Amino acid sequence: MASAGGTAGLKRAHYRNSRLPLLLLLPQLLVLLLFFFIPAVRALVQAFVITDPFGTSVQFVWLDNFRALLASPEYRSSVWVTVWFTLAQNLLTLSVAGVLAFATDRVIRGRGLYRSIVLLPYAIAPVIAGILWAFLFNAHVGPLTYVLKALGLAWDPARNGFDAFVLVTVAAAWKHICYDYIFLVAALLAVPASLLEAAAVDGAGPGLRFFRIALPMIGPTVFFLLVMNFVYGFFETFAIVDAVTKGGPGGATMILVYKVYQDGFVHIDLGSSAAQSVLLMIFAVILTMLQFRYVERNVNYDV
Repeated sequence: MASAGGTAGLKRAHYRNSRLPLLLLLPQLLVLLLFFFIPAVRALVQAFVITDPFGTSVQFVWLDNFRALLASPEYRSSVWVTVWFTLAQNLLTLSVAGVLAFATDRVIRGRGLYRSIVLLPYAIAPVIAGILWAFLFNAHVGPLTYVLKALGLAWDPARNGFDAFVLVTVAAAWKHICYDYIFLVAALLAVPASLLEAAAVDGAGPGLRFFRIALPMIGPTVFFLLVMNFVYGFFETFAIVDAVTKGGPGGATMILVYKVYQDGFVHIDLGSSAAQSVLLMIFAVILTMLQFRYVERNVNYDV
């Protein structure tokens, strides 16, 4: 029975030592301080200065780093490449994961093997995934390249920017499909089977049942995955780009997170690199806010 003034089903924890909660939180707070807050503040300060490669001289330049970036054709091109790459990867990932999740219940034999195969990419490191796809579509020895050439399609991601863009997009989507698949399967399991059975009795096919009944009911999950896929495309695809194309050819796959690395650690332009990291975070926040503003309004949380 709940105590007077308390909430039913909840228990209040009492600590005789008031320092215990702080001690339990201390390791996580130290990790956040050392690997998040201090680097974030350092990057913010670095964005307003120019530093020589050896760090012997520092000059405060206010917003000059940001002005130079916004006036740079290479940076503007990288922004558009990132936007198109993230949109294409998001659409491909959600579409394929949705089809695989909806087909899970239709697999009668070997359902466990089917799920294991779908979830297998999640256990592969991004670098390995990138190398795998780079080999499969290698212009000279790639087995899938022979198939494309047999169909009359010229393919050379080392020279053709569009081919490289497609290759990186497919590799990034393949690595992330299993993540979306897990959430979509869980969401589809929560859809009442009676509704789908009633629709089937009325003559609705699998596609109509999915788009008219299942999809509206799993709208919150789809919206969550939409946001997470944008975060993945913006920040977590560095290793794939580095392993497959290194931003080439001609900057066709130079997404923003990889350009931050190139300018900061290859060209040793620390001020520009820090300013790019700040702008990248701003772009990510703006896109997330736009999704909550214009996409979430179509999500129904009451079904």
